[in-house]
Amino acid sequence: MKVSIIVAMDEKRGIGKNQDLLFKIPEDGKRVRETTNGHPLVMGRKTFESLGRLLPNRTHVVVTRDPQSLKNLSYQPHEIVSSVKEGVEVARKYPGSEEIFIFGGGQIYKESLEQGLVDRLYLTLVEGDYGADTFFPDYSDLGFKVIKEESHGLDGYQYRFVDLEK
Repeated sequence: MKVSIIVAMDEKRGIGKNQDLLFKIPEDGKRVRETTNGHPLVMGRKTFESLGRLLPNRTHVVVTRDPQSLKNLSYQPHEIVSSVKEGVEVARKYPGSEEIFIFGGGQIYKESLEQGLVDRLYLTLVEGDYGADTFFPDYSDLGFKVIKEESHGLDGYQYRFVDLEK
């Protein structure tokens, strides 16, 4: 079983602004859909709410200190937990758990990396600074090595898909 993170970030490790993603790159969206399809997703409450719906063919495990805050949504997660570690443990019982994805946001990424839960990173590294207010933690000293890298450019963005593993 692997625990992976999939995320797009700018040159300053920015991942979001005003509770939304920084980028809408179609090829990155396709990569996220194809890579996470059939696998459990562990995410924070704000990330879950920002989806606006359940993503098809994925189990949604939401980490929150306030489960009541989710009660008014028209869509509900499969599981609600109080920590990232618990989220990964719960996700193991669902189909596709040979790879579990940490799906955001910034605090959830930080906790999962600090706790040593993550084996693989699927990064989309976008050239430029997009004025983010939410950032991905520094992962440079955590023992990840590049296993695959591809350069792309589309819709005014220059970016690389970079996969890393421990």
